[in-house]
Amino acid sequence: MESRVYFSREEMFRLNRDRLLERGVTIQEIAEIAYRQQAKYNKNLTMSVCVESVEKILSYRDIFHIVQLSIEIDRLAEENKLREPIQTIINSDFGMFGIDEILGLSIAANYGVIGQTNFGDIDVNKPGVVKRLNEEGKEPGKCHTFLDDVVGAIAAAASTRVAQIISEEEAKKDPHITPIQLDL
Repeated sequence: MESRVYFSREEMFRLNRDRLLERGVTIQEIAEIAYRQQAKYNKNLTMSVCVESVEKILSYRDIFHIVQLSIEIDRLAEENKLREPIQTIINSDFGMFGIDEILGLSIAANYGVIGQTNFGDIDVNKPGVVKRLNEEGKEPGKCHTFLDDVVGAIAAAASTRVAQIISEEEAKKDPHITPIQLDL
């Protein structure tokens, strides 16, 4: 790939999707977590809305940078290319490290306090692919210290985005609400 710093949203989405796939993570798996978080609140929720939300989030510049950096740090740790003591700290997924959670919170914060709360729930309960990544990351030669938190945060952001879309649709049904035109 040529060296450059500017990418379109479509390129950022594709690069993020491809890096995640290289690490064994699909958009569908991330969307499943968002779906499980929101399905209990909305009987009409579809997986396609959750997939769309994950894809949208993967196209944002800040998320692009976090995903790319996080995956690269994990890869370098797997190859033992970091200097000590950070090599051992990251490889062991040391519980007091916390930088991986900070990056996750940064992603979730794009969707406010609810996004961060959803991330906390995912981080603690480790559903689906987050659990798999966390467990695989403990195997010799594997490191998912950043990836499990980033994937969980993307799911949390997608879950919150879905809730926002649903609440907006519900608001539009209210006959007492007069739509306003925003000139942006």
